[in-house]
Amino acid sequence: MVGALARALRLDQAERDQLYRAAGLLPPQDATVGTDLPPGIRRVTARLTDVPMGVFSASWTLLHWNAMWAALHGDPAGERNLARVLFESGVVGAFRLPTWSAAGRAAFEADIVADLKEASARYPADAGLTALVAGLRRTSAVFAGLWERAGASTMTSDVKTIRHPAVGELTLDCDVLTVPGADLRIVSYTAEPGSPDAAKLQRLAEL
Repeated sequence: MVGALARALRLDQAERDQLYRAAGLLPPQDATVGTDLPPGIRRVTARLTDVPMGVFSASWTLLHWNAMWAALHGDPAGERNLARVLFESGVVGAFRLPTWSAAGRAAFEADIVADLKEASARYPADAGLTALVAGLRRTSAVFAGLWERAGASTMTSDVKTIRHPAVGELTLDCDVLTVPGADLRIVSYTAEPGSPDAAKLQRLAEL
């Protein structure tokens, strides 16, 4: 409740911490991955009804999505952490439909690992993130190798092709937007207006 009030009042970090102390609570520890969604992000994903949008934490765990995201990827169930879906064999999650990147699977995997490595440096006290990385380094030789070689990385736009059982293959622009002050990633899919892929997205909305 205190966190929601701080967001509603749009307090900066110092003001937020003072509010927590006034309520007799410890301020949130910024050394852990945040999972709270600002109300504005929820409203944006709800109102953009024709754009598939998913919101991920810094550990690449899917936190929130709109109806078009579920229509494109399937209703998220089971594992929602993208790194586990990519690197653990047999794991089925929110990305279970066949999906591939114009940059290639290897380039996409390297970007995710580099981003996780940077997140680990920012949130050294986050037990969940530490366990995620340790588990993947132990069970996935690919992840472990990429982790050792990972340098600084910035998630960029890409083109993804998704094989959907209802409308066939869609080739869409995939953009990753960061939320200032919240360290969240908004992933969106769009198509060129008037293109066959845009028509397929519209068909998914109708379905």
